[in-house]
Amino acid sequence: MKSIYLAAIFAAIVPLKLLSSEPSAFGAGNLDNPQPYGLSQSEKVILQTKDKLNKVVVKSNNQANEVESLRERIDGLQTIIEGLTRKAQENKLSLQELETKSNQELENASEYEKRLSDVSQTNALEIQEIKQTLDKANVLLEAIESSYVTKEEYNTLVGDFNKFKELVSKELNKNVEKKSSKFDKISNAEIEKLAKENYDKKHYTKSIEYYTHLIDNNYRPARAHYMIGEMNYYRKNYAEAIAYFKKSASLYSKADYMPTLMLHTAISMQETSDEKNAKSFYKGVISKYPDSKEASIAKTNLSKMK
Repeated sequence: MKSIYLAAIFAAIVPLKLLSSEPSAFGAGNLDNPQPYGLSQSEKVILQTKDKLNKVVVKSNNQANEVESLRERIDGLQTIIEGLTRKAQENKLSLQELETKSNQELENASEYEKRLSDVSQTNALEIQEIKQTLDKANVLLEAIESSYVTKEEYNTLVGDFNKFKELVSKELNKNVEKKSSKFDKISNAEIEKLAKENYDKKHYTKSIEYYTHLIDNNYRPARAHYMIGEMNYYRKNYAEAIAYFKKSASLYSKADYMPTLMLHTAISMQETSDEKNAKSFYKGVISKYPDSKEASIAKTNLSKMK
């Protein structure tokens, strides 16, 4: 039954994952990457839920194999017991036959005692074999019980999945359910002007508020994401910066600010100890924009890396 529930959860999670994924110009946010980077909050929740589901499915499959093995052993034990039952019946008949003969022929008493002793020894050995088989079955049952997915664990997993589904649903409906804003009476062009003015004055908190409003209104979202990424970069919030740069590049990869975006992405990755991808980005800047000042900086930074 739990395997059916798990299958149902996976059937539900696949379309949600597809809807929540987004194109990337350089691999950040790729949930299939063994070491994903530049993840948004929603992508982190998706990755954590995916890992939990994979672990429970593996655990459930292992339990199914163990139960099947136990079933085979129990079937074998049943066969042994049936054989012993037949032998016991045969022995009973033999004893009855011997008892009849002993009453008729006293001279055969010694033979009766010898055969009785043989039967008793045989029964003792067979009983010991049953005991050993039962002990092995008990050990296997204890192992299964120790690793079994309990009802409480399953309910916790379902709860986590429901929270994840609710979060993804909110992300997908973000642009559908537009909330009122104090900037609604101001044109988007004027909001962008105010955002840039505050950015130039390094009033980043206010500027981010303006650019976020533009993103909610889907007004030049690629540039708005880039600008918020820049402010996070200058605040040294490198992981957040990477996430915004990634989104900006996925929306419009031919923007005039792409050399700076890629350079600052490389520096952010280097600052978060992701040197492998940092090197790739430095090389990408040098290759795509060889005559730019960003390429010159990339060469210098790359030369200092081991």
